[in-house]
Amino acid sequence: QVRLVESGGGLVQAGGSLRLSCVVSGRSISSFNTMGWYRQAPGKERDFVAAITSGGVTNYAGSVEGRFTISRDYAKNTLYLQMNGLKPEDTAVYYCKAVSFPTTYWGPGTQVTVSS
Repeated sequence: QVRLVESGGGLVQAGGSLRLSCVVSGRSISSFNTMGWYRQAPGKERDFVAAITSGGVTNYAGSVEGRFTISRDYAKNTLYLQMNGLKPEDTAVYYCKAVSFPTTYWGPGTQVTVSS
């Protein structure tokens, strides 16, 4: 059974950094067509943050471009999101996503809170 578990969230001051991890069990991350990160703030819909394809092509939301970096570690079967220059508007629950068409997998999320 495929499971995705996020970690690395927490409370950080504006301008600080965090690195989120998504550990995948039950399947090699190299087998997914694409993996990514999404976030959901209170009262808002779940929004796209960053993605990486099986070929290594990355895509970022305009609001995080230049501040966040998505990457993979095949040896650790883990997806990462390095977040620098954090802003209060980055506060949300961050979710890991993996897609192997036509199936999509989600993690339970990790809370990121940025204080002003």
